[in-house]
Amino acid sequence: MSQLADRIAVVTGGSRGIGRGIALELAKRGATLVINYNSNADAANEVVEQIKTGGGQAIAVQADVGTEDGANSLIKATTDAYGKIDILINNAGTTRDNVIMLMKPEDFDTVIQTNLRSTWLCSKAAVRTMMRKRYGRIVNITSISGIAGNAGQTNYSASKAGIIGLTKALAREVASRGITVNAVAPGFVLTDLTKDLPEDITSQLNNNIPLGRWGEIQDVAYSTAFLASDEAAYITGHVLVVDGGMAM
Repeated sequence: MSQLADRIAVVTGGSRGIGRGIALELAKRGATLVINYNSNADAANEVVEQIKTGGGQAIAVQADVGTEDGANSLIKATTDAYGKIDILINNAGTTRDNVIMLMKPEDFDTVIQTNLRSTWLCSKAAVRTMMRKRYGRIVNITSISGIAGNAGQTNYSASKAGIIGLTKALAREVASRGITVNAVAPGFVLTDLTKDLPEDITSQLNNNIPLGRWGEIQDVAYSTAFLASDEAAYITGHVLVVDGGMAM
């Protein structure tokens, strides 16, 4: 298991779901965590307490990272508290699913702002500090929907495809400064939002997954922790697909 002692890691949308799982895994490996949240302070503080109970260090920082002020304040709070940022996990995201004929323009804009714009804004703010240190790990959480597309998710798929393009472009820009930029693309993952789906739907989806099961949050967390580690120092601009073989 790679160790992340003395590393300062920020996880956007880190209070629940995949973000929470990533934060806990990074903390387990020794990183100090900054748990970003937008509205659910109780959930974020619960993650902080769980990390501290396990012997780690963490703080929670409220910020709407889809706005420039929010993204900048998150990174500033991190550097004010710890003097640096080593790892940025861009995980904040939302959905507003509907077929295109029924999707409202504001639903498209909200998803693009929360998913894609936040990734760009937080990366821009973090890179300033990382470039001075000549070290950094940025891992962007995209989705299989950004690779293969998904009906009813033109907004979500566009945002996640945009994250892939952003990842590759930024990786080229900052490689000379010792900063790597990669992405993790989960397939179907069991979370609080999906665990109660009817059995007939999950069985149908399983038929499209060669490994025959949905992913678990920990599958994504392990992959993200690897790309955030020094063991992945020679990997940049890569999209690691974690989907049980569904899109191969």
